[in-house]
Amino acid sequence: MTSATSADPAAADPAAAGLTAGPSIEHLTRRIAETPGAFLAPPILDGRGAIAVDAVVADCVARCGGPVLDPSVATPFRVPESPANRRWLTVVLVAAWLLHDPWFSEQASAHLGTTALRFLVDGVLDVAAYVDGATLVADPDRREELARKLLRTLELTPEGETLALAADRLATLDMAEQSRVMAATRAAEERAEAVRRAMHEQAAAEAAAKASRE
Repeated sequence: MTSATSADPAAADPAAAGLTAGPSIEHLTRRIAETPGAFLAPPILDGRGAIAVDAVVADCVARCGGPVLDPSVATPFRVPESPANRRWLTVVLVAAWLLHDPWFSEQASAHLGTTALRFLVDGVLDVAAYVDGATLVADPDRREELARKLLRTLELTPEGETLALAADRLATLDMAEQSRVMAATRAAEERAEAVRRAMHEQAAAEAAAKASRE
């Protein structure tokens, strides 16, 4: 893991890397844990459900200083019914609740609003690949993962943390990255095993050929 050193002022000081300190992780994870039931209601898909995710996102982006979302921009949140889409939209709703925190509305700007929208469209996909909104709210690690991914997307470092510490902590929580590492490890082990089998087969063939000559 990377660690901050005196030789790397950007790692020790977020401002040196052009980053701004954000709210604390404790503040954000507590807010996620307190997600109201309305944000955990079934999202509307194919006309069925209780909460219109596109409307929630539009309000969230506006509170962050972004543009009013016209129907075409909100289209990504009007998707057909499927387990993956439902899971993604439930995580979007939790992330929108997180972005409704007063800290973000107090920092409202066009850049923040646009970046918040990008996070809601793409930034939660890795989390939604493994959990739905209700599980996310209940799981401390997934709460922290979502909070840290949001701050990373917004180019903010958690209050009281160095850039290196924040990156290291997120790396330990990132389930998608862990899955990729495990897949790569398995692939490497399979390649090594294939090489060992090939070498064994070649040695056996050579031994058999030698025995037949003798």
